[in-house]
Amino acid sequence: MGEIRVGTCSWTDKALVSSGWYPRGMRDAEGRLRHYASQFPVAEVDATYYGLPSVRNSLLWTERTPEGFRFDVKAFSLLTGHPTRPEALPADLRPAFARGRAHGGVDPGLLDEVWDRYRAALEPLRASGRLGTLVFQFAHRLAPGGPAEEYLRECRKRASGWPVAVEFRHPGWWHPERADATAALLTELSATAVAVDMVQTLPTSVPPVLRVTDPDLAVIRLHGRNTAWGTGTKEDRFRHEYTAGELTEWVPRIREAAGPAREVHVLFNNCCGDAAVRAAGAMRHLLGLS
Repeated sequence: MGEIRVGTCSWTDKALVSSGWYPRGMRDAEGRLRHYASQFPVAEVDATYYGLPSVRNSLLWTERTPEGFRFDVKAFSLLTGHPTRPEALPADLRPAFARGRAHGGVDPGLLDEVWDRYRAALEPLRASGRLGTLVFQFAHRLAPGGPAEEYLRECRKRASGWPVAVEFRHPGWWHPERADATAALLTELSATAVAVDMVQTLPTSVPPVLRVTDPDLAVIRLHGRNTAWGTGTKEDRFRHEYTAGELTEWVPRIREAAGPAREVHVLFNNCCGDAAVRAAGAMRHLLGLS
């Protein structure tokens, strides 16, 4: 039976910091992470989607967490084909970025350099055993088909030797008629399929399919079930209080995934106030982990 780890998709979210969840005296950067790591054994790093990580932060995260703690690190936006602000790149790379945009794409040499820096920055986490996986979250426009599959293969090639998890935002990947092919593709790529919990009444709703496609890891990200998904502010999209019944739905599925997977990461992304940490705590209780 694999190890089940439950945590949240951020420990630095402003709404969480202002909620009062962190004790007095532990509200600076070091105190927050040390306190979080005393409560949960895994966390997702969201900031690396918006800007490249740094070796310094990786060393600090390693120093401030116990041995065996896991960080699931989101891929930088440029690496997943998302729109990227020039300011998100180091100053010396911005001219190459501007030249690529002027020609309607991204310079391959720039991608090589960004990948090199991304990997180098995260090496301390990997060397210390604290890297869970790199989380590649692909936009809705990455629809199933030949071009998308080739893009996935290219991403996996660039991340060769690193653990990778893939979350699709286009629901077609996990529709019943496509789900087996999607699982087979991710298995071939040695990539973890990220299962998603979200509201199921929207045209963009991703089905909550849980497939173990890599024996090392299964990942479940629970985004909340707010019908404002895709609209409004961040708080509008992710404001949701998981009920005991909604959490219980996942318990047998999580335990089943822990059969073929050596680790299962259950990450709450309903980051509005302290809702995510409370839901994570409740899930740990339901799973008998606390």
